[in-house]
Amino acid sequence: MGDVSGKVVVITGAAGALGSVTSKMFFDKGAFMALLDKHIDMLVSRWQSVEQVMCLETDLTLASSIDISVGRIMEHFGRIDALVNIAGGFAMGPAIHEASEETWDHMLDLNAKSVFLMSRAVIPVMRRQKKGNVVNISAKTALKGGAGVAPYVISKSAVIKLTECLAEENKEKGVNVNCILPSIIDTPANRKDMPDADFSRWVPPEAVADVILFLVSEESRAVHGASIPVYGLS
Repeated sequence: MGDVSGKVVVITGAAGALGSVTSKMFFDKGAFMALLDKHIDMLVSRWQSVEQVMCLETDLTLASSIDISVGRIMEHFGRIDALVNIAGGFAMGPAIHEASEETWDHMLDLNAKSVFLMSRAVIPVMRRQKKGNVVNISAKTALKGGAGVAPYVISKSAVIKLTECLAEENKEKGVNVNCILPSIIDTPANRKDMPDADFSRWVPPEAVADVILFLVSEESRAVHGASIPVYGLS
C-alpha cells in the first residue's frame, strides 16, 4: 500500500514539522526527494550526505526563485513525479475592518500564491510526462468563516478551489490533483501556543503524511479534486 519507491517527489515547507515527517516517510519508502524551504540549514544538516535528496533554498512566493529550483530539479533528476505543497502558515489577526494590507498579503502569499506558483511551474513537466500527482494542504477551518482569522481562512479556502480547478484542467492529462484538510496538527509549535489543550485529540503529523503518501501512490489514481478531511478527534 502506498508504493512510492523510485518516484521523484518535490516537497515544499520541508523544514517544518509536517514537512520533516513527510520527508522521512517518503525517504523510508524509497522515494527521491527535492526538499524546498526558505531556510534550509536544518535540511542540509539532515540530508546533505544522502545522494537521493536535494535541498533547495526557495522563496515560494517568488516565481523567479521557484523557476530556478524547478530547473535544478529537472537537471538533477530529469522528471518530477509528485509535488507536495506543504508550505504555509497561520496567524490570528484583528477584525477585517482593522486588518492591514500586509497581514492580508502575507497570508494569501504564503498559503495560496505559493501553491499557485509551484503548480504553475511543475504541472507543465507532468503534462509532458503524461503522469503526476499534486497534493495540497488546506485546513478544516477553511470550510467556515470565523472571527479574527479571515486572511487565513480565505487563503486556505483558495487552496481548495485551486485544487478543484487544477484537477479539472489536468485529470485528462494523467495528472491527479487533490488536497487534505487537517484539523489541528500535533506539532511543538501548536503545543506551545495551546498548552492546556488535549493533545490526544489532535492529528499526529504522521497521520497526515500517511494520507499524502496515499495520494502520491498509484492507489489514488481514480481520485481527482478531492478535499480529504483528516481531523483526528478534533
